[in-house]
Amino acid sequence: MKIQRHGAVLGLVAASALLLGACGSDNNAPTGGNNTASNAASVPVECGGKTKLNAEGSSAQKNAVDAFVQAYQAACPGVDLAYNPSGSGAGVKNFNAGQVDFGGSDSALKEGAETEAAAKRCQTNPAWNLPLVFGPVAVGYKVSGVDSLVLDAKTTAAIFSGTVKKWNDPAIKALNGSATLPDKDIAVIYRSDESGTTDNFQKYLKVAGGWTKGDGKQFKGGVGEGKEKSAGVAQAVGSIDGAITYVEWSFAQDNKLSVAKIDSGAGAVELTAESAGKAIDGAKIKGQGNDLVLDLDSIYGSKAAGSYPLLLATYEIVCSKGYDADTAKAVKAFLTVAATTGQAQLADAGYVPLPKAFQDKLLAAVKAIA
Repeated sequence: MKIQRHGAVLGLVAASALLLGACGSDNNAPTGGNNTASNAASVPVECGGKTKLNAEGSSAQKNAVDAFVQAYQAACPGVDLAYNPSGSGAGVKNFNAGQVDFGGSDSALKEGAETEAAAKRCQTNPAWNLPLVFGPVAVGYKVSGVDSLVLDAKTTAAIFSGTVKKWNDPAIKALNGSATLPDKDIAVIYRSDESGTTDNFQKYLKVAGGWTKGDGKQFKGGVGEGKEKSAGVAQAVGSIDGAITYVEWSFAQDNKLSVAKIDSGAGAVELTAESAGKAIDGAKIKGQGNDLVLDLDSIYGSKAAGSYPLLLATYEIVCSKGYDADTAKAVKAFLTVAATTGQAQLADAGYVPLPKAFQDKLLAAVKAIA
C-alpha cells in the first residue's frame, strides 16, 4: 500500500480525525492537534521480552513496517523485527501455522477455516485483526491521448469482467462527455498472486458496481493477463498502450500511469489525500470488542460528494492470548510504537497516518493482548 508522497496529506489527516469515532503488495508526516505525533509522547512503551520478532505477509505494508522497525529500535535498543513481504495469503497461512509472531494482511481473517485455524494457533483464543496502515487503490491506465478519464463502479466492473472491451465503448463515453476515446482494445492487467488488494478491489466492485464474479485474494474476472505483485502490474500497464489495472496509488505514480476519477453518483472525484480522507471518515467497525475489523461497505457504497471510495486497510493479525510471555511483551511493544511514534514517518514513506480517534481504539486493543 505504498502511497505516493503527497504534501496534501495534512488535509487528509484533518479530514480523517473523526474516523470511527461513532462506531461500535510494497512505499505522508502529519501535524496539528489530531495527529499521532502530538500524542505519542504520552503513550508509554514497555520494552522487553523477545529480542527478535518475526512477521510475514502483505507486501503493500512493507515500507510502513520498515518505518515501524526503525521507531521500535529507537524506543527499545537491542530489538529487531524481521518482516517477509510474501503477500497477504502467505502471511495468514504462516501466522496460522505458528511460523511467525504476527501476520500482515490487506484483508481481515475470513470467518470459518481461517478464523478457526488462527484460534487454534492462539491456544484456542481468538486472533484479532488490527489495522495499522490505510491507503487508496488507484484504477491506473495508459491510453495514448487520454489524460483524463472518469469511471464509475458499474463500468469498472464491466471492464474487469470483459463485458466492456473497447476504450470507446458507449458506457465509457457516457461518463466522459466530449472526450475523444480511441477504438482500441482494453488490456486488463490483474494480480496473479494472492493479494489483499485484489480482495478489496473486488469487494468494492461487488458493493458499488454489481460485480457478480465473487471476491477473495485471487482475481475472478476471467479476463486479462496476470502479473505478480503491485510492481508487476504497474510496470506491465506502463508498457502497454490501452492497459488498465488496480494498484496501490504510489505504484501508479511511480510508473507514471494515469489514474481514473471515480463517479459514485455525486460527480467525478480525483484521487487525492483529501478525497481519500473524506471516505475514511465514513468507515465503521464490524468486529467485536478489540477485533477491529472494518466494515468497508460503508465506504465502498458511499455516494458522498468529494469522497474517493476505493480504499484498502492493512491489518496486523495477532493473538489476543496464547503467546508466551516474552513474545506477548515484544509484540505489544512493537505495536505500541507502530501506532504512535512509528506513524510520524509514514508520510515520508508514502502512507496515510492513523487518525487520532482510531489510534486510541488500536492502542486499547494492543494493551489488552495477554
